[in-house]
Amino acid sequence: MMDKPQELPRTVGFWGTALFPVNGMIGAGIFAMPAILVAAVGNFAPWMMLAGAVLIAPLAFVFAMLAMRFDSHGGPVLYAHAAFGPFVGFQSGWMRYASAVVAVAANTQVAIAYIAVLFPVLDDPTLRAAAVIAFMAFITIINLVGTRASVRALGAMTLVKLLPLVALIVIGLATRDPAVGISLPEFSEFESVVLLTFYAYMAFENANFPAGELRNPRRTIPLALLTTIAAVALFYMLVIWAYLAIAPQAGDGESALAAAAEAVSGQAGAIVISIAAAFSIGANILNGGIVVPRMTYGMGEKGMLPRMFAHVSPRFQTPDVSILFYGGVAVAFSLWAGFAALAVASTLSRLVMYLLSALALPVLQKRDADNAPWWHLPLSMLAVLATLWVASHASGEAYRMLGLIFLVGTALYFIAARQQAPDRG
Repeated sequence: MMDKPQELPRTVGFWGTALFPVNGMIGAGIFAMPAILVAAVGNFAPWMMLAGAVLIAPLAFVFAMLAMRFDSHGGPVLYAHAAFGPFVGFQSGWMRYASAVVAVAANTQVAIAYIAVLFPVLDDPTLRAAAVIAFMAFITIINLVGTRASVRALGAMTLVKLLPLVALIVIGLATRDPAVGISLPEFSEFESVVLLTFYAYMAFENANFPAGELRNPRRTIPLALLTTIAAVALFYMLVIWAYLAIAPQAGDGESALAAAAEAVSGQAGAIVISIAAAFSIGANILNGGIVVPRMTYGMGEKGMLPRMFAHVSPRFQTPDVSILFYGGVAVAFSLWAGFAALAVASTLSRLVMYLLSALALPVLQKRDADNAPWWHLPLSMLAVLATLWVASHASGEAYRMLGLIFLVGTALYFIAARQQAPDRG
């Protein structure tokens, strides 16, 4: 019989909890997507972000209700495991892990694009690929030799990355005539970018994973989920309005906000936004590099992945195999495709986890004979339908990537099961 794991102290309150989803949702996307959305749907782009928030709201409700049932670590892994058993629980965790790795690859593309504004030599494809590898290697080494992350430091990083964007909003909307009219896009154009709006809100569930270290998580997490999604939706809309007001033709690439800042503040504005973007995305990637490998480490400990994932470096006391695996896979994906393709693939794999969580809520409520309000079931089903509808717009390439992720995860799961078989015998 395994010893009961030691409980971690509950030291994080509401504001610390809110930092997890905020830093997950406001990372690379807010620097890359304004130009992409404006190019696709014109001045309807801000409202696309509102549409994305409405689409994800039922899922946020599901995660809020599930958070009220559990007060330990695991989030979606815990929910799917409790409702459907170990294999489905594993796939929920594996898809969430894969989504995070692919998102890191997408974010790295944007980070290097903004650094290229300061160092144009990185516009060369070969040098850009080398910069991507060097960037991920640097993050991996940091995570390998040090593990402690401070919520206070995360709060400081949040201010550093948000303040230049707030300045861009104020200057843009105060000095330029915003495009207040709305031109409805063709429905096919709306569909083409709906997955990207979902990408903007992905990681809202970050608050659910560290529940075992939160004060009063059954109240704190639902409150943090609802307030941060609303705040992030408004912030995205303001940034896009500012971009429209300044000059959407200022740039149409992944570093378009730097070009927009240059239009109103000169070269200094471009430099400030570029530094903010690189810092923001770097902090986002570093945070992911600390948290995400712990998922595979925990799965290795529980026998859901091969034992090597639970290996601990005798020198640094860090899960070295999990960290190196994470860094290597992220580099491979970052060299595979650009931001938009990676963002869609990341969204699709995370949708699997969202779907399993949405299905888990009514299953757990029925099994435990909960006296849940009647409207819980319709909202859960609405979350299921929204997830399936968004997933239906993914490309064939995204589904091929999803299939590869599923096959690799399944193979690792059964390798782990075979390793556990002698122990059970």
